Amino acid sequence: MTNTTSTTEPVIGGAQGAASPTPDVTGATGAGRASRQDGRDGRKRRRAVWGVMSTREKVIRYVLLIVVLFITIGPFLWQLSTSLKGAGEDIYTANPSFIPSEPTFDNYLKVAAAIPVWRYIGNSLLVAAIDVLGNILFATLAGFALARLQWRHRKLVLGLFLGTLVLPGEATIISQFVTVKDLGLADNLVGVALPGMIAALNVLLMFNAFRQIPEEIDQAAVMDGANALQRLRWISLPAVQGTIAVIAIFSFIGAWDDFLWPLIVLQSPENLTLTVGLQYLQGTFATDQRMIAAGTMIAFIPIAVIFAVLQRFFFKGVEEGGVKG
Repeated sequence: MTNTTSTTEPVIGGAQGAASPTPDVTGATGAGRASRQDGRDGRKRRRAVWGVMSTREKVIRYVLLIVVLFITIGPFLWQLSTSLKGAGEDIYTANPSFIPSEPTFDNYLKVAAAIPVWRYIGNSLLVAAIDVLGNILFATLAGFALARLQWRHRKLVLGLFLGTLVLPGEATIISQFVTVKDLGLADNLVGVALPGMIAALNVLLMFNAFRQIPEEIDQAAVMDGANALQRLRWISLPAVQGTIAVIAIFSFIGAWDDFLWPLIVLQSPENLTLTVGLQYLQGTFATDQRMIAAGTMIAFIPIAVIFAVLQRFFFKGVEEGGVKG
């Protein structure tokens, strides 16, 4: 007869232990999911309102914008107001009026009668046109060669361009004048325009613009048999039109506003640029600030026109990066 022994597990807690409920795993998991979902919804709501400014932030921003606008535009508007004031209106009073009581354009006519302003404007436009064309041509070619062509000592030349940005213009102005004089271009408008026909900063701007174009496009063009000039004409130039507009604006403003270099190079009164010629409005014993303000406005008009024409390309060039479309 075989003895069978049955082993039973001890019951802890008796009947109460046997009746203990099983943990609700499903309920705990559901609660955790709900908590995580609430957290994600909260983060989404925070992200949604992240770009929304409160009323206080808007007020602070607009106040700062008004202050900056007053600092930058205020002097220009004051000069414009002074140029429109007649001789009977006191501009030296302790409480001057911003709006002219009797606006008049007589000050502009006096400027045209005091100096050959149209001739000076023509001289300045000629110098500015030479500088703009020179920078567009030479800075584009130099920037393309540095960015898209492979040749020896390319990095060394790029470093030299960067190094020239450290030198102030006054450090090389004597050597520039000696060079211009040896070339027989002293007291000549071409001699005034020559040093500004290519600027290192413009070369670096074009270098950076050309560098944004993907290399694969150039490689595909090379496989199709395109040479360097063809790649420049049909691939690179359409992608950097905005940067070319930036260079044109910078070159025009630099040439138009330059005072020291034309003052050194030019001696004949008929060859003076507008910025140098305006100094004749300031007399030895008497100075009419209304005429000087009118001359300042005349010098500002071409810059405003150029920027108004090219502003669309200017902002495109500022944001330009790579090939679009």
